[in-house]
Amino acid sequence: MPKVVLHVQPGEYAICRLLPSEPVPPWAGSIGFSAVVRTDEELSILCAAPLVPSGVRAEHGWRMLKLAGPFPFGAVGILASVLTPLAAAGISSLAVATFDTDYLLVKADQLDDACRAIESAGHTVRRA
Repeated sequence: MPKVVLHVQPGEYAICRLLPSEPVPPWAGSIGFSAVVRTDEELSILCAAPLVPSGVRAEHGWRMLKLAGPFPFGAVGILASVLTPLAAAGISSLAVATFDTDYLLVKADQLDDACRAIESAGHTVRRA
């Protein structure tokens, strides 16, 4: 399994839940990293926490790590090689894939432990 380089991204993120019938609000994706996913059950928005208006159902306090890609679509086990040591350390995570790479989110109070677990698995974590 190839070793991965991860970059800790600045700022705090939040994941929000809206009704599936709601339009994507203008604050979603207005700056920086964001992800919008609509299913039959919900509209989920992942974005910088300061963008989320009060009153929106959201889980705040996430920090983001970017896997240094791009990775070919045929690559196998890259994300698992990072998630497995986190799971073994009891650290919850969220993963988001883009065309070129993957992003991983952990709760801010577990960032240091997450970095240690990832590095113990042989990967490299770079902080800004």
